[in-house]
Amino acid sequence: MKFDLSSALPRITPGRPLVITDADGVLLCFTGGFERWLAERGLYLDLTSYRLEGAVRRMDDKTHVLDVETTALVQEYREDLDCLDAVEGACEALTELAEVANIVVLSNVNHDQAVARMRNFAALGIDFPLIANDSGGGYLADKGQAVRALAAHARAKTFFIDDIPSNLGAVAKDAPDVTLIHLVESEPLRQLLGQDFPAHLYAENWTAAKNFILQNL
Repeated sequence: MKFDLSSALPRITPGRPLVITDADGVLLCFTGGFERWLAERGLYLDLTSYRLEGAVRRMDDKTHVLDVETTALVQEYREDLDCLDAVEGACEALTELAEVANIVVLSNVNHDQAVARMRNFAALGIDFPLIANDSGGGYLADKGQAVRALAAHARAKTFFIDDIPSNLGAVAKDAPDVTLIHLVESEPLRQLLGQDFPAHLYAENWTAAKNFILQNL
């Protein structure tokens, strides 16, 4: 099974509005799941910024885990985990939006991680094409060109939803006609990020994002 642009494009009807959404932290409760997963390994998450590097500590002595160890932990977590909870309201909002727009999930995962994500989606009743956008860049891989290609194919109003400011910035640069929505899985994370990055809407939840999209079609 492929998870690339060529496999997603046949499911996008040209002339129909397009909603491109991230998965982890937007559709799925990535951070909440990661905290539980770390706890099973004697670790915990101490977020002072929206970076996992430098945020993982050992429960026994409160010391930081090295960045290289954190990267390895994140990769293991992303490859094996296929039982994340949906962010509140995400499934319902996408079901309603799918009546008037095509939906594509654009996630910075590799092929193996995408297989796990599809198992997760199936359990949640999410049935939209998934594009694995890793390209060697890991979870911080650039999404600008992928969104540009998807929007060009759609030839219609396009919305991009993501939690990471650099992804929104990349799309603002490479696909300036795309409408940007910032959405993150929890209020504490939203407050941590602030609004010092490009977005047409800093959504408090999926209901707000859905209503904004419907109003702007």
